[in-house]
Amino acid sequence: MASNSISISSASNKMIHQSMTHKNSNNLINSNRPNSIKILQKPIRSASAALHCPPAPQSPSFGPVTYIDAPSRPGRSKQPKNLNQRNKPVTTKPNWNHVQQMAATALDTIEDIFISNEKSQPLPKTTDPAVQIAGNFAPVSEQPPKHNLPVTGRIPPFINGVYVRNGANPHMEPSAGHHLFDGDGMVHAVSIQNGKASYACRFTETVRLRQERAIGRPVFPKAIGELHGHSGIARLLLFGARSLCGLVDPSHGTGVANAGLIYFNNRLLAMSEDDLPYHVHVTPTGDLETVGRHDFNGQLSTAMIAHPKLDPVSKEMFSLSYDVIKKPYLKYFHISPEGNKSPDVEIPLNEPTMIHDFAITENYVIVPDQQVVFRLHEMFQGKSPMVLDKKKISRFGVLPKYALDATEIRWIDVPDCFCFHFWNAWEEPDSEEIVVIGSCMTPADSIFNESEQSLKSVLTEIRLNLRTGKSNRRPILSSAEQINLEVGMVNKNKLGRKSRYAYLAIAEPWPKVSGFAKVDLKTGHVQKFIYGASKFGGEPYFVSRDLNSEREDDGYILSYIHDEQASKSYLLIINAADMRLEATVKLPSRVPYGFHGTFIDSKELETQAL
Repeated sequence: MASNSISISSASNKMIHQSMTHKNSNNLINSNRPNSIKILQKPIRSASAALHCPPAPQSPSFGPVTYIDAPSRPGRSKQPKNLNQRNKPVTTKPNWNHVQQMAATALDTIEDIFISNEKSQPLPKTTDPAVQIAGNFAPVSEQPPKHNLPVTGRIPPFINGVYVRNGANPHMEPSAGHHLFDGDGMVHAVSIQNGKASYACRFTETVRLRQERAIGRPVFPKAIGELHGHSGIARLLLFGARSLCGLVDPSHGTGVANAGLIYFNNRLLAMSEDDLPYHVHVTPTGDLETVGRHDFNGQLSTAMIAHPKLDPVSKEMFSLSYDVIKKPYLKYFHISPEGNKSPDVEIPLNEPTMIHDFAITENYVIVPDQQVVFRLHEMFQGKSPMVLDKKKISRFGVLPKYALDATEIRWIDVPDCFCFHFWNAWEEPDSEEIVVIGSCMTPADSIFNESEQSLKSVLTEIRLNLRTGKSNRRPILSSAEQINLEVGMVNKNKLGRKSRYAYLAIAEPWPKVSGFAKVDLKTGHVQKFIYGASKFGGEPYFVSRDLNSEREDDGYILSYIHDEQASKSYLLIINAADMRLEATVKLPSRVPYGFHGTFIDSKELETQAL
């Protein structure tokens, strides 16, 4: 679900250049100016102070860590270990010279001054850490594998493998604005074998995380929580100065890898759309180890969105990459099962657009160009660079999967439509239409910018007529049954083909998830599984019992839930056909609400690449 898409290093370089020529640049850190960097209402509380439920052991994750060296594994970059947490790589203290040490002290002092100035004005709820990481959104510490977990009921015997789910988990306490999507990536894993379950959770060791841990303070600007107005420009300038002084190195990525997970080319990849994916290895004991940024042997040089698509027949991966700084703002590519990347198809856009997700059919990719756009120059006016352009008409591009260039794309207007996520799409040749299933969200920018209007996420069928070039759309649920439906999926064996059912989180009360719905996309019939009083969860993940089954709903739903009253977390396993609970796995520590996951079968784990 997460979107964290501003290229920090490119943006800082651009802001350094623009601020030198902008007429207001000399006032960016003047605390007496309106819309200046004074943005905090009060000193930031520890996330644990904002909890609405009792803290679990080793939570939250903020705190000092001691590191030691250890031998690296043959065939991969050095991955030293931690005294207390076996799997955590070492990050040695920076070896700065005397001039760099003085520069670091000076820049830290400047940053501390304007952070203190920020604390005199209130933060919007969308960037207030006391809201964004309160309760079970608060971070947790890493956990090594815990085996033989208590199981109530019976885990279906065909479920053997590991269910992994990504999420944002800030390693350091925010010093200023913070959005939920800004946190460092942490993967939670439940391994299941022959009815027994184990659990582990680990940070994805991004280049960003390792540098901040070594320095001892957050120095990479947060793309959503901090990059607003004059304060955001000041942070970009500070980051640029640190980079020029050699205090930080953005050349190997600035991303947090906290949103999507996909198993492809014998690798588990953790993604956020601000960087390359990160390869995470699942060990035989159920632990998680970060191998590093994965560029498909040098073929991928740009960031990839967090929701690439795997075609269930060809086994290829299809993806988009967008840039908010320079043209081309959008590129499309695909990668073979063997890891061979196609040339990029540059898709012309008038300005950079926020594209968190897209869809595929058997023969096409469906590219959304919607109303939320990036305009970095708005920061000079004290505003957010993420803008809802109400005058823009949303449109969907229909591009053949194997197109050689963008001349083959066909754009169809879909007015007043913003889908943060798409669940499926397919072709209907008789009517020459493409059917797209997504959740239309209003207000379109409500996740990122504070709004007095309550958020609605309406499950919608969008029809793109290739003959007439027109579109129409309809809500799938009746008005009487309308509920907010967000993160979820269809049976992944039906991706790009006509599907009957979707399994979607009931995002109520927003942003919490009180259960999930099985929706008949043809009739609109809804079956609900409600977690119960004080219990909330996240994305429901469908695991098929048999790839060759004639029944589309022949499988099980996996979902993490948390009991806020008891402060206990569980993994639920629900029969997707009759929506009955089959098994409950009691987890050894709190699992925060998170984003997206995947299931890796035990046979696939045996072929993992190192």
